[in-house]
Amino acid sequence: MSQALAARVRTISRIIISAIAVLVFLGDQATKAMVETYIPEHAVIPILPRFFNLTHIKNSGAAFGLFSDSPSVWKTALLVLVSAALLVTVAAIVWKSPRLQWESGVGLALILGGALSNLVDRIRVGRVVDFLDVYVQSYHWPSFNLADSAIVVGALFLILQVIFSE
Repeated sequence: MSQALAARVRTISRIIISAIAVLVFLGDQATKAMVETYIPEHAVIPILPRFFNLTHIKNSGAAFGLFSDSPSVWKTALLVLVSAALLVTVAAIVWKSPRLQWESGVGLALILGGALSNLVDRIRVGRVVDFLDVYVQSYHWPSFNLADSAIVVGALFLILQVIFSE
């Protein structure tokens, strides 16, 4: 394989990045709608005993429920502004880079889709729906959703790109 072809194979285009981001956005919105329709708020549905439940939590805080107990009237506005600023930054990186290494491209796409989905929820209803409950014995990780998962996995892709870049 020539060097030019190998370099092309290792890169990802804006079209693919956009498609991944749209799939994350649509998947997150669909799963949140299903949870709101079929799982009563605060219900717990065991999936893998002693490890994983489905639940229905309305989260007015940041990722993983951070600041959800804060009574500040500015909390939602601040979360929307910070999310929007980060979303614009990530979109600008994608726009200015016509071809990215696949790790960076996938990472940015996952972050874009997840951040956009959570931002739309915060603007539309002032909160997000969290429904994934991972735990070991009595130690529960804060509930989260697919958008949160996509953002974390996207960040891991970017970290791997930095660590293992040539």
